[in-house]
Amino acid sequence: MNILLDTHTFLWFWWDDPLLGSRAKNVIRDPANRKLVSLVSYWEVAIKLSQKKIDLGGPYKSFMTKNMLLNNFEILPISEDHLAELIDLPFHHKDPFDRMLVVQALHENIPIISKDLHFDAYGVARIW
Repeated sequence: MNILLDTHTFLWFWWDDPLLGSRAKNVIRDPANRKLVSLVSYWEVAIKLSQKKIDLGGPYKSFMTKNMLLNNFEILPISEDHLAELIDLPFHHKDPFDRMLVVQALHENIPIISKDLHFDAYGVARIW
């Protein structure tokens, strides 16, 4: 199964944070699942770093590259189709990063692993 990880989800997984639910953790650990991290999440992490809202404990690029490789995660690019679908997406959620993740999950027809209940209003399959 292909799965898309919300930004907080992959960070919590990498940090072994107890806030990550056990069901979510088990789905991510399942070697049969293809784990996707959106390029929008890379963008969100970079912005949060510049605002001093998070600390990766090291340089951004090496942190992201190392953890993506160690966990066999893949980058999901942002396509023109994703952006086109964003135009008609209702504003159940105002966060621009999360709105893009919703569009990607819907367009790619894959579940998203997230604690964010706002995603449910879009009909996206959410695992937590």
